[in-house]
Amino acid sequence: MNIRSFLRPLLRSAFALVTAMAALSAMADPWPSRPITLIVPYAAGGNVDLMARWVAPDLARRLGQPVVIENVAGAGGVIGTEKAIRAKPDGHTLLLSVESSVVIAKMVTPSTVKYDGLRDLMPVTLLGSQPLVLVGKPELAPQTAADLYAAIKAAPGRYSYATSGVGTSLHLGGELLKQQGGISVVHIPYRAGAQIVTDLAGNQIDLAVLPLSLVMQQVQAGKIRAYGVMSASASAAMPGIVPLAQVPAWKGVEVSVWQGIFAPAGTDAAIIARLHRELTEVLRSPDLQKKFAEAGVTSLGLGPEDFAAFLKREEKKFSEVVVRGRIQAE
Repeated sequence: MNIRSFLRPLLRSAFALVTAMAALSAMADPWPSRPITLIVPYAAGGNVDLMARWVAPDLARRLGQPVVIENVAGAGGVIGTEKAIRAKPDGHTLLLSVESSVVIAKMVTPSTVKYDGLRDLMPVTLLGSQPLVLVGKPELAPQTAADLYAAIKAAPGRYSYATSGVGTSLHLGGELLKQQGGISVVHIPYRAGAQIVTDLAGNQIDLAVLPLSLVMQQVQAGKIRAYGVMSASASAAMPGIVPLAQVPAWKGVEVSVWQGIFAPAGTDAAIIARLHRELTEVLRSPDLQKKFAEAGVTSLGLGPEDFAAFLKREEKKFSEVVVRGRIQAE
């Protein structure tokens, strides 16, 4: 008998056996097979970290594995984002991050940020967002957004606005107001949003662009004035703050801060789909919905495809502002 003819059926049988064993192994070791690391690229105690700690317990219960939060702060979220991108794409390392580190960082610090958030990360679920708010010191004369716009337009360079830093989404929101409104306002970068609120209440600075959650209590107490939200409609958390889009020159100005969950590029699509299904159920929790509402956050729950489309729109909007304003954070 020809040796090849003899060996061929044996090789086929061996291959079939290996394939069957691999399938059985996969069935015996389903995802997730060990604890999941959820990287938060910011320090513990902040808004992004808080979101992670709201979501992680329910997600862990649904997946049957612990979800361990790992805070990897530094470089405005870049270091933690890079760590998540370098992780093995097996579904056991996820990233909970925001617009600044995923979309904007590469635009404003191109010499140091080498990753592309839209290319190197896979969107899983857009958890929630809140609009930016244009707020002012209590002694500022204009009472409405229209009055404020007219005052700024009539006095170029006289007014200033604060944000949490150059190249942040807050800064780009302020630049968008400047560019679209054809006005001149001086930007004053701070290190922390809380200090901005304190200085506003003390009449030390004129204006600021801040997330809704950071100013809700001070606005409600009458310690600072809210001129409008950068969204198409008012927020359910504070319906009394009208959209800045009511001013014709600022029509269409929409900038929010958001939190979403990502996986490293190359993660299996079935894992992404499972994660999104479980996160959708987590977001339906009445307790979580209450926490979102109290924080001024709108629950979104966008899935991978819609989230990816949203990211492309964000990239286009912010890149236009950066190029036109020649904004560099380096």
